[in-house]
Amino acid sequence: MKLKNIFSLLLVVAFAATSCDDFEDLNVDPNEPSSAPNSTLLTGVFTGSDDEVGIDDLLGANIPVLYVQHLSETQYTESSRYNTVQFNFNGWYTGPLVTLNQIIESNTNEATSAAAAAYGSNNNQIAVARILRAYIFHVLTDRWGALPYSEALQGATDFSPAYDSQEDIYTNLLTELNEATAQMDGGAGPAGDILFSGNMASWAQFANTLRATIAMRMSGVAATTARAEFEDAVSDGLITSDVMYAFLAETNHQNPWYGRFITRTDYAISETLVDYMAAVNDPRLPAFAEPALETGTYVGMPYGIIDAGDITNSAVSFITSDIISTQDAPLAIFTVAQTEFMLAEAALNGWNVSGTAQSHYEAAIQASMEQWGVYDAAAYAAYIADPGVAYNAANAMQLIGEQKWVALYLQGYEAWSEWRRTGYPALTPAPDAVNNSGEIPVRQGYPSSEADLNSDNYEAAVQMNGADGLDTRLWWDMN
Repeated sequence: MKLKNIFSLLLVVAFAATSCDDFEDLNVDPNEPSSAPNSTLLTGVFTGSDDEVGIDDLLGANIPVLYVQHLSETQYTESSRYNTVQFNFNGWYTGPLVTLNQIIESNTNEATSAAAAAYGSNNNQIAVARILRAYIFHVLTDRWGALPYSEALQGATDFSPAYDSQEDIYTNLLTELNEATAQMDGGAGPAGDILFSGNMASWAQFANTLRATIAMRMSGVAATTARAEFEDAVSDGLITSDVMYAFLAETNHQNPWYGRFITRTDYAISETLVDYMAAVNDPRLPAFAEPALETGTYVGMPYGIIDAGDITNSAVSFITSDIISTQDAPLAIFTVAQTEFMLAEAALNGWNVSGTAQSHYEAAIQASMEQWGVYDAAAYAAYIADPGVAYNAANAMQLIGEQKWVALYLQGYEAWSEWRRTGYPALTPAPDAVNNSGEIPVRQGYPSSEADLNSDNYEAAVQMNGADGLDTRLWWDMN
């Protein structure tokens, strides 16, 4: 299956007139008829195409993995030293977001809804599209802050959409997720769903887990709303098994880490992570990395140094080839470990959830070990008894934050957001950082096209955020 090529051909009619360099990219007409069926459009949201981004690109992103020091670069260390300030969001508007709007429109419009129902009930197709749209916007706003949102994707009716504040986007995302689950009916799930095969109960759990994640993220700045939404999401039901994105053993839809290692071995496990895990005899370390060839032991690569080329590849540990860098190795979207860590924090906050902070903390560690295939009852018992891991009410939040950082290995954007929110672990910036502050980025800058083509709204967005750079904290970032 040459999926990337297939989707490129099927989507070309819908997107041929767009260009990632023009602001009009944000305003592809959502009412423009597409030559591709809804099933193909939905699959394309996940996989992208040769020249379009997809959800799989969010899962395999390397920059946030470097920010949180799960990995270190071994040759060209510019990304580890924060040289890139501006990041382009246009492809998300011209690709997955406009596609999801097309799915919603085709199932809403009376002229097309009957034909669209061939690909699942209208309500269920709309619900899944809204959930995925919320998922994408959540990741995007946690990268940039204020974004074109309520006025975006309006086609020719608005070529200069205003930005919404992150607070307003968060509020609307919660509404979207609540309404999406409420409109699910007993009909068929959407065709083309490569994540849950149209299982709407799984989609409801996914939406609830996303809602809980959003609520926890905003808990430091909107505690009342966060608590109510979190408790309601838990009551409605979170995921009960890991949600993994399946890649294929073929070039056009392969695990991105595998693809990066085809031409050069550029990413080793970081010294920061190895040192932390080795100090507490973490049984997940052999699942995360391979022993260094020179020593047969686990050796982390120093992070963010300019002379990384002086260290030979044989001297450090690389990503485990048989688990992570194989062509069809899956990557996590949501895991049970994540939900258990959220429940641990909720219990610590005094929110109305069953179980104690300690029970959920320990369940999260067990779930993470199970995810990585290393769970052993005796090893687990020894690990949670280690003085550096054992639950202690006096520093419970630190323990939760540090262990969540480990469990989110390679879940780059989520790990970066949680590190920013909690402040744990206490990471040291790259010693040879090239950004102005020398600090680890807490935001990504807008693409340069925004200042040129939507200047008034861009300036308003900068005022909402406070500045447009790597050091501007987002609305929920209190650390």
